[in-house]
Amino acid sequence: MEKIKVGIAGLGRLGKVHANNIAFKIPNAELTAACSIVPAELEYAKSELGVTDVYTDYREMLEKADIDAVAIVTTSGEHCWQIAAALDAGKHVFSDKPLGVTVEECKLAEAAVERHPELSFFLGFMRRFDPSYAYAKKKIEEGAIGTPYMVKATGIDPEALVEGAIKFAATSGGIFIDMAIHDIDLMRWFLGSDPVEVYAAGATFKHPEFKEAGDDETGVAMYRCENGALGFVHVGRTAAHGYHVETEIIGTEGSLRISPVPEKNLCMIYDKNGAVVECVSGFPERFAESYQLEMQEFIDCVGEGRKPEVTVYDGTKSTQIGFATTEAWKNGGIVKINY
Repeated sequence: MEKIKVGIAGLGRLGKVHANNIAFKIPNAELTAACSIVPAELEYAKSELGVTDVYTDYREMLEKADIDAVAIVTTSGEHCWQIAAALDAGKHVFSDKPLGVTVEECKLAEAAVERHPELSFFLGFMRRFDPSYAYAKKKIEEGAIGTPYMVKATGIDPEALVEGAIKFAATSGGIFIDMAIHDIDLMRWFLGSDPVEVYAAGATFKHPEFKEAGDDETGVAMYRCENGALGFVHVGRTAAHGYHVETEIIGTEGSLRISPVPEKNLCMIYDKNGAVVECVSGFPERFAESYQLEMQEFIDCVGEGRKPEVTVYDGTKSTQIGFATTEAWKNGGIVKINY
């Protein structure tokens, strides 16, 4: 089997997940180079991943490394120029979400993808590859719930990690940009229609530091889609029980619910607290399989010369919807979404 040689940019918490998948879990991929501005991350690449070809300069990696593709897992504001640089250097590109932090950046990435139709570009909306979400999509396509007309999505980070969220709040772009992009993408995917207007509101009851940073600890948005379908997104940062991600899709003939209890596994504990199910602690645990499956799909697309289902335009639309939601949250009232 001919292996696809990959260089990774960024080895933070999620970057390490992707790097380990490429290095050890995807048979037709080989991690041959790594780039980071953090010395400890490059040491990690050498000692834990066996990668000796390391760089502190991204463009230098593109120019000198023996790679066919790049996995971009850097700070969100760096994604778009790095996508364009890699495509222009003849490399296939996997980029973690979001596509960009402004619509203008997203348009630059779109132009780069359009310049290189011969290359694969993959955007990391990994929830589409989660087995449960993928199964729900299949059931919808089979007509199991008739015509889907409503999505209700909840995504709440654990209270155990709230201090990190507070530190990041001032530069996060607001709770919807920070936390709702995956739910927005799934809403579009399940309903088969783009939202055209949004109303949003936020609340802070436990940690006033969020308000002080111009943010909120909880946000709720309601969307009306072009085809008349509805979406409700609830995001937050203070789940007492762990990382809570739940989605319900309601159709004319039934409904689907994914993760109504964010179970760690199928073990139930019977003790003085009653019958207890432990919950997942965060996104790396909940979506570990999804991250591997999406990277496998990217590598297979490169090897087989086919285009991924998730496109650069999905990334732009999610960003546009996220900004419209943020405008509605900040200013009140209903905001029309322009594409």
